[in-house]
Amino acid sequence: MSQPARSIIESRPASTSFVESIDPATGEMIGRFEAAGPDSVLEALSRAKRAQEGWAARPIAERCATLHKFRDLVFERRREIADIITRETGKPRVEALFAEILFALDTADFLAKRASRWLRAERVPHHNWALKSKRGWLASEPLGVVALITPWNYPFAIPVGQIVPALAAGNAILLKPSELAPWTGALIGELFDHAGLPKGVLQVLQGGAEVGKAIIETSPDKVFFTGSAETGRKIAEACGRKLIPSVLELGGKDPMIVLADGDLEAASSAAVWGGFTNCGQACLSVERVYVERGVAEHFIELCVEKTKKVRIGSAESADSDIGPMIREKQVERVETQLRDAVARGAKIVAGGHRKTAGACFFEPTVATDVNHSMKLMREETFGPVIAIQVVADADEAVGMANDSSFALAASVWTRDTKRGRDIAARLHAGSVMINDVASYYGITEAPHGGRGASGWGRVHSRLGFAEMVHLKYVDEERLPRFAKSWWFGYSEALAGAADRFIEILFAPSWKRRVKALVKGEGSLRTLIRKRDR
Repeated sequence: MSQPARSIIESRPASTSFVESIDPATGEMIGRFEAAGPDSVLEALSRAKRAQEGWAARPIAERCATLHKFRDLVFERRREIADIITRETGKPRVEALFAEILFALDTADFLAKRASRWLRAERVPHHNWALKSKRGWLASEPLGVVALITPWNYPFAIPVGQIVPALAAGNAILLKPSELAPWTGALIGELFDHAGLPKGVLQVLQGGAEVGKAIIETSPDKVFFTGSAETGRKIAEACGRKLIPSVLELGGKDPMIVLADGDLEAASSAAVWGGFTNCGQACLSVERVYVERGVAEHFIELCVEKTKKVRIGSAESADSDIGPMIREKQVERVETQLRDAVARGAKIVAGGHRKTAGACFFEPTVATDVNHSMKLMREETFGPVIAIQVVADADEAVGMANDSSFALAASVWTRDTKRGRDIAARLHAGSVMINDVASYYGITEAPHGGRGASGWGRVHSRLGFAEMVHLKYVDEERLPRFAKSWWFGYSEALAGAADRFIEILFAPSWKRRVKALVKGEGSLRTLIRKRDR
């Protein structure tokens, strides 16, 4: 195990505050990082503004070369990065490699190859004959300084997934990693520093909510936040007061619809993995399952059987399927929802208890006989629980799935592809998977984001890249010698000419248009005026 990047800071004034990195499996402090104060946040913004000008002035090929260097560093140090992620978050090493490092490598490689094409000026053809003398195009310009406030559940993949397009577009970045994952955040800064990113272009500001608030108060050019809906509302309000644009990737209560003609073996395995990966601490976790009555009993039996085989343990064990939850507070949240559900008639058919391995270990849990009066079906759980509700048919399943303030992602399980697509079209969600769950997040071409309590805006793909630029429309007049027909110098003749021109363009029949054209020769000459006024 390598030592924490810039960790265990010594010889600091007594007034210096720190953020501690805690191993959730043991409760042991494994690192300590200096927290940013209000003054240092303001100074960081000033440095970022200065650095951004020079960074944006560099050729795009040079900026992408830095991304390639970052990619290569991540590859070479992938085992060290996985060590840090697993120890700080408790997730199994396999998940650190697949969901964090593989995604980061692919994102850097993908953007470095495509950013130049995406930043090219885009021609805007004009269909209106009155405007054919013009030529227009869209230019993509850097926003300036963007703030990224990122979470602890995927402390490497999520920040890198936003940093890479921001840098490719020519922006500078203030990164506030979660106070529960400061070590990984510091490591990201170190990797980009070693990749040759100029000083000040990416600055890591450690701390809690007060640092995020201070960053917004400095008025960055855009804020990207990933986290809970509750915190997202506060971020939106703070940004709204200062008219700062934002992208919010908030919580999910992702539904899974299992139809009677679905592959129950595959669907049950997907439900168990989708509900328990990262100990259920993912916005894309399967939290609600709606299964048609005819196959419900068998599907539940399969889920229970497979849940009981899930191995719980420390991330240090290669055989662990799930590790601890991030903090005991998260465990208590799960327990509160389960108690409420049981009091309202739910049954716990697998799991439901803490493990003796440590305060943050909780058994993967399956709950049945649930309904929408329960917190378990309405509030984000963010823990290792899948709740299964039996429905009469697909229509009831869709209605139940859409009965939520969240609308991030969903899945449909059926052997009938057309039926799956039809149901996907009816679901309220930012993304829908047919016969799979969650994995679309790893598709770099696929946009990610939701609506309602799941936030707004998109990350990843070309749509996510577009969130990192300011679009400027530029128009060029190719016949500047001629005055525009709509300029001053109004007359009855000009009004008549305008009316005839509209008839030529938009009369409901071609016969009327041709007739107007034949009779309107003089009117058209009236519209073409040399610049003599």
